[in-house]
Amino acid sequence: MGQLNIVFIASEATPLAKTGGLADVAGSLPLALQSLGHQVTVILPFYRQHLNQNNVATQPLNISIEMWVDGFQRQCPLHETVVDKLRFILVEQDDLFDREGIYGLAGGAYEDNLLRFTLFDRVALEAIAKMDAPVDIIHCHDWQTGMVPLLKKTQYIHHPNLSRAKTVYTIHNLAYQGIFPPEWIHRLGLPSQYFHMDGYEFHGQINCMKAGIEAAHALTTVSPTYAKEIMTPEYGCQLEGFLQHHADKLSGIVNGLDLDAWNPQTDTVIYSNFGAGKITGKKACKKALQSQTGLTVDAKVPLLTLISRLAEQKGIDLLLTNIQTWLDRGYQLAILGSGDTGSEAALTALAAANPTQMYFYQGFSESVAREIYAAGDMFLMPSRFEPCGLGQLMAMRYGNIPIVRATGGLKDTVVDYNQNAKQGTGFHFEDATPQAFDVAVEQAVAVFQKPATWARIRSRALKRDSSWQASAEAYVQLYTELLDD
Repeated sequence: MGQLNIVFIASEATPLAKTGGLADVAGSLPLALQSLGHQVTVILPFYRQHLNQNNVATQPLNISIEMWVDGFQRQCPLHETVVDKLRFILVEQDDLFDREGIYGLAGGAYEDNLLRFTLFDRVALEAIAKMDAPVDIIHCHDWQTGMVPLLKKTQYIHHPNLSRAKTVYTIHNLAYQGIFPPEWIHRLGLPSQYFHMDGYEFHGQINCMKAGIEAAHALTTVSPTYAKEIMTPEYGCQLEGFLQHHADKLSGIVNGLDLDAWNPQTDTVIYSNFGAGKITGKKACKKALQSQTGLTVDAKVPLLTLISRLAEQKGIDLLLTNIQTWLDRGYQLAILGSGDTGSEAALTALAAANPTQMYFYQGFSESVAREIYAAGDMFLMPSRFEPCGLGQLMAMRYGNIPIVRATGGLKDTVVDYNQNAKQGTGFHFEDATPQAFDVAVEQAVAVFQKPATWARIRSRALKRDSSWQASAEAYVQLYTELLDD
């Protein structure tokens, strides 16, 4: 098959607006697809504040889509911007999208999120319908666009520019399903005939993710292991049976990285550049971070690092249980993160009590994160579940060896040294317990004390191909198979 016309519909995408890994996928995967010769457009809400903060210039398209929603007739102007040759179409509705947070203020969610994103979904479909050429693939992401496949299957089924298109729905994190009261069905004009247990009804509520799962032609998750995990009670978030029913259209394709953006050989933020076979710069980065943060400058001390949301999903309780033990053994820690206030307070207190061994940056700073990736010896990811994870990919890219719980994308992307010494790029542990986590850290430290062996693991990590190329090719194969059916 020749060039495909692909449209991504997403609630966030780098570099326009970002809260997490979804933005990285929605910004990077389309670029990789374009590099394979396909035409890709990304449709996002027009987040005025975030666009201004990220210095993204846009142009009005002189197209305004009229849309009835919740008792009002709205005019929704469209805007356009092109970043790195990738075209974005943006849906303006300032009272809904010109807000400080994308989904809500810190720690919460806007009460009108279903209104916001259902309007966006409808306008996105109208925008696709107005494109110059018919669309082949509509690729939707997470609950915010879960209604798109259902609306396309029902209310937009006969539109000539949409009739041929196949829908792909990617689950980035099953824990966030978009659940809302049923009175929104009539307020938003949702297809009520699908409000039942085999459709988007969930314990008497609307479930946007169920809508996407049921109606899409194909389902993907962001790693093969996570695709299997979400069909089990442990990870299924009460949808495991529903997903088992749709298992024939479910697959897992692991995420990639923008290798130009994450490259220790050219990174202008880190103290010194380095790469496989030229590791002197990494040693300089460790020394610089130790000096700048008040840690004892010592190349031989293991520097354990963590960059994460401070949340139960991320296994932060496992970390907190072990930190004092690791400090007592003489290790150093450099941690960046925010989230749970109790965890923030505990990390702040530990860092204050051990200033020459532990550094804690509360909040997020990409420059500090890059410095920690570049300086660290070991990168900790004790996640209870992790659909894909990007931290471990970034860490390996910077020669920072991951110690991960063997779940989701962590299991798929990090080769366990204990299981495969010749190809290992990190260390796994199975049980989500402090004891299992500590054992894995001790295994890594034991190897760290063998410089030649550690250098080989680090070299493999630095050389790992974490690009989007293979993943983009897998998506193209999926798209092509759908269109051939």
